[in-house]
Amino acid sequence: MKVIGLTGGIGSGKSTVAALLAGHGRPVIDADVIAREISGPGQPAQIEIARAWPVVDDRGVIDRKKLAAIVFSDEQSRKRLEAITHPHIRARVAEQAAALAKAGHPLAFLEAALLVETGFYRSLQGLVLVTAGEETRIARVMQRDGCSRASVLSRMAAQAPLATKLALADYVVDNDGTPEATAREVARMLAKLA
Repeated sequence: MKVIGLTGGIGSGKSTVAALLAGHGRPVIDADVIAREISGPGQPAQIEIARAWPVVDDRGVIDRKKLAAIVFSDEQSRKRLEAITHPHIRARVAEQAAALAKAGHPLAFLEAALLVETGFYRSLQGLVLVTAGEETRIARVMQRDGCSRASVLSRMAAQAPLATKLALADYVVDNDGTPEATAREVARMLAKLA
């Protein structure tokens, strides 16, 4: 089975493209969902996070906004968080990919923001980059997360530059236009992969 990476900067619309792919019957492994699972109450990553930062309440739930404020303002903290979570995420991705292959799927996508930054894209059979203009991305994240412009910019700064991702991408989906235009681009990309 081929596993193609699906990435893009924060607010670019990876989830929109993932939903379109799913609508075409293509399974999508969502690294954000996995990250939440592996850092849930009592999970090994949650225990390590609780030891590292005071961001876990008495029910074992991580205050994600508090954690984000810490790790996106301090590179060492961000790297420490990645060292805690990424091995667990990669293991779960491998499990899900194996299950999809066993079920007979010839193609699946892995939606993850940091495929390029972590080098994980190298273990995949292709890379799709979702793009959108910077102001569009900032507005989307501010609306979605209820956060400040400064907060969004600090998250953007923690990601690889667009030029780096463009140089590595096998396919680019522009998600700065209408939903219909994005849907057409996804259909064209899938036709190339078929």
